[in-house]
Amino acid sequence: MGVVAKRSSMIFYSGNDDHFSHRVRIVLAEKGVAVDIVDVNDDQPPQELADLNPYNSVPTLLDRDLVLYESKVMMEYLDERFPHPPLLPVYPVARAQSRLWMHRIEREWCPLLDQIRTGGKKEADKARKELRESLIGISPIFEDMPYFMSDEFTLVDCCLAPILWRLPELNIELPEKQVKPLLSYMTRVFEREAFKESLNEREKEMRT
Repeated sequence: MGVVAKRSSMIFYSGNDDHFSHRVRIVLAEKGVAVDIVDVNDDQPPQELADLNPYNSVPTLLDRDLVLYESKVMMEYLDERFPHPPLLPVYPVARAQSRLWMHRIEREWCPLLDQIRTGGKKEADKARKELRESLIGISPIFEDMPYFMSDEFTLVDCCLAPILWRLPELNIELPEKQVKPLLSYMTRVFEREAFKESLNEREKEMRT
């Protein structure tokens, strides 16, 4: 894992194929944080995880005596603890708008991804169609700005990128002519060095 530089007081318990864990790993990589990453198998989570997190779930971040187990809280904590490069806008209005976009991604798109993976065929097909149409619908916003409603890479992109990376595995194919701005955005994000470093072996296999 590229974000591991040395033995650290920070430990990140990460799901092997969990988009919420992936978003936090992107932040860690963008910040160049020294962190020990523990890949957690859903069937056999380590005992210490249950001791740290009352939900026994991933992602979980341990930083000395602090334990966090909600991905957006982790992301903002890391952005404040390691301020360079900043991953949220400086101005309060823009920061609030970014947080609202993160909330919408979590409320509208993340459940669709989970339904595609775990639902029955009818439910999965419906969710797949809805997610595909939503992504087609947002493509034009990338015509004017290189990142999600921003000239700079932000936490919003960290939330969206793991979903977009998983589209082939979800059997979602986007119509190239209709979504050229979105496809350009995906290429731009996926070619970032930090994004490449954030990928675990399971995620690398999704695109091979």
